[in-house]
Amino acid sequence: MPIQPLLDAATAAANLADIEPPYSPQEARAEANRCLFCYDAPCIKACPTGIDVPTFIRKISTDNLVGAARTILEANVLGASCARVCPTQMLCEGACVMLDLEKQPIEIGRLQRHATDHVAAHGIDVLHAPATKNGRRVAVLGAGPAGLGCAAELARLGYAVTVYDRKPAGGGLNTYGIAYYKMRPEVSLDEVRMIERLGVTFRYGVDVGRDVQAADLERQNDAIFIGVGLGGANRLGIPGEDLPEVVDALAFIEWIHTRPLHEVPVGHRVAVLGCGNTAIDAVTQAKRLGAEEATIVYRRGEREMSAYPFEYELAKTDGATFLFDATPVAVVAKDGHVAGLTLAKTAVRDGRVTVVPGSEWTLPCDLVLKAVGQEKQTGLLQTLFPGLKLDARGRVACDPATMQTNLPKVFVGGDAASGGREVVNAVAEGKKAARGIHAMLAGENIRGPVQPSRLGMPDGATGSGFDHPIRVHELEAALKQG
Repeated sequence: MPIQPLLDAATAAANLADIEPPYSPQEARAEANRCLFCYDAPCIKACPTGIDVPTFIRKISTDNLVGAARTILEANVLGASCARVCPTQMLCEGACVMLDLEKQPIEIGRLQRHATDHVAAHGIDVLHAPATKNGRRVAVLGAGPAGLGCAAELARLGYAVTVYDRKPAGGGLNTYGIAYYKMRPEVSLDEVRMIERLGVTFRYGVDVGRDVQAADLERQNDAIFIGVGLGGANRLGIPGEDLPEVVDALAFIEWIHTRPLHEVPVGHRVAVLGCGNTAIDAVTQAKRLGAEEATIVYRRGEREMSAYPFEYELAKTDGATFLFDATPVAVVAKDGHVAGLTLAKTAVRDGRVTVVPGSEWTLPCDLVLKAVGQEKQTGLLQTLFPGLKLDARGRVACDPATMQTNLPKVFVGGDAASGGREVVNAVAEGKKAARGIHAMLAGENIRGPVQPSRLGMPDGATGSGFDHPIRVHELEAALKQG
């Protein structure tokens, strides 16, 4: 049978409410006053956009919320989104020295939300662009985090910027692909409107290559930034994959962001393929929308999953189950609809996953969500920009300091360059590309951000995660091996 919505409006809204409610003013001050305001603070080095964390927290402690928001947004224009969606345990909070003292880090993400929510709620713009443009134009392809980070920085440097996106609204995955209980799309759309007020022009519903030719954009602009992200989910290549209830996990999440919650269809028994963070978002939201059973199927073991540990624990708390060392071999159909999933046990031999012969069994389900990775848009990029150099993994090759590609006028950032990282990384890469464009066109190299807490350091006050980001769990793993 076709899948249907399962909950009434009130229940759906309650189930998908904010997983972390905002701080009250009293709670925010109390948490801010726990901060040690470290000299050469490690949280700064763990933030890919280099937010001066101690400075903005000190401002919250003195009720200067506008100043706190300015400190955040000058470094990360999508600070409100990142406050909600960043894996802070792996970044700033994971580097907090309070972990060694009290075992409880400063809740940097929630404090960041407190400050950015304040200026958004009161309509206060803390970022501004020059009244007079510098006469140069830049086209930005894609209105996701990388494109927005690039566009905002260029606008503040005096450029005329036009952003092209095929969707009806900007924000990319922040608007369409984040778990609803983490962030509602209105937060992302508010950020887009803030960037519009910097003078950036957005053209939605435009498919570059069909509605606008890349060659024309190259002639009309002084530079182009590619921030198109990744494509659709990888195909499984198994029988039954084209049944109507086999859906990309990101498409399912987009339903949640673009329809009333009580109108989102979901299966009674849901199978999610893959075990990354998107898979966790999908399985958790399926449960919260009324699925009786929701199961993640992953072809490797628990230790190999790419989902963060805290996401894994959340899914289990919500009642999701996990089948490790299993892979789908066919989707079972009944009357033209999904009725189950034929699975087989897997084993790893010589580093490769293989199917164990004769181990097949059927998992009853009526909705299958694919979260097995997204396709690189290599064909599109090479069609738009003949001669654009890609690496062996299908990522656009670039100078990591400037994000400039082998085509001098073309710069890149976000998933097209990294193959898929965090929102905050994409924003940082967009900002680096904007500075690379500025260096090429104006001959001016911008350093920073400057961190007052690093004044007096031998290498100066510009060292931060913007220049050399650290990821705490990766650093700890390297230290253990070394």
